[in-house]
Amino acid sequence: MTAEAAKFDWKIAAVTVPTIVILGSASGWLSNSGYSNDWFDGLAKPFFMPPGWAFGVVWPILYAMLGLSLALILSEPPSEARRKGLILFFTQLALNYAWSPIFFAAHEVQVALVTIFVMAAVAAMTAGQFFRIRPLAGALMVPYLAWLCFAAALNAAIAKLNPGAGTPLLG
Repeated sequence: MTAEAAKFDWKIAAVTVPTIVILGSASGWLSNSGYSNDWFDGLAKPFFMPPGWAFGVVWPILYAMLGLSLALILSEPPSEARRKGLILFFTQLALNYAWSPIFFAAHEVQVALVTIFVMAAVAAMTAGQFFRIRPLAGALMVPYLAWLCFAAALNAAIAKLNPGAGTPLLG
């Protein structure tokens, strides 16, 4: 067994992976995200919009990878670098869980766009910090970062194709 593998606590992963997947799924479900949302279904979509099922496949995989990344960092001894990485991680995760309610429930297309840009920036900082602590933990975040960039492009395109679509439910 390698030193890297020896420092991984599967008991931590048994908590972090399902917790992150379940909370992420709950955020989408409670927000009525996707094509089952009449407001969203009525919006013009960009040509590069994936089919609805793709989101149901991609997000659980990405959330599981985030859970593994977090478990790798939590398996490390406490340090200032670890503390900073965890603050960044939970900040970007909170933004991630907030995005669906902002976009799909509140119909705040522009606020969602700002949210996803901030989320991607914080996620990139998190990946960098994690990489310095444990390279695999940072590498596990790379597909997530790529998907966030794609999701930001979708959000921006939807905003451009649907001026005024951001009429909020809350206002």
